[in-house]
Amino acid sequence: MANSPENFEGRAKHLLRLIRLCGGCIPLHRLQFEFSNEVIQTLLDKELVQVQNTGRGFLLEIAD
Repeated sequence: MANSPENFEGRAKHLLRLIRLCGGCIPLHRLQFEFSNEVIQTLLDKELVQVQNTGRGFLLEIAD
């Protein structure tokens, strides 16, 4: 039950709030231990966030 879709949805909502609190973007490498790839992919699939390559790393930012 720990990997249920409902759990991913709840964690995705939490991640979206965290990104908003951090000014709309957060370095992707900071999320690797807190959030699973499935949680991040849930937000990407819903087109709520996007990944930006800065040349020095990747940012996960709220989509326009």
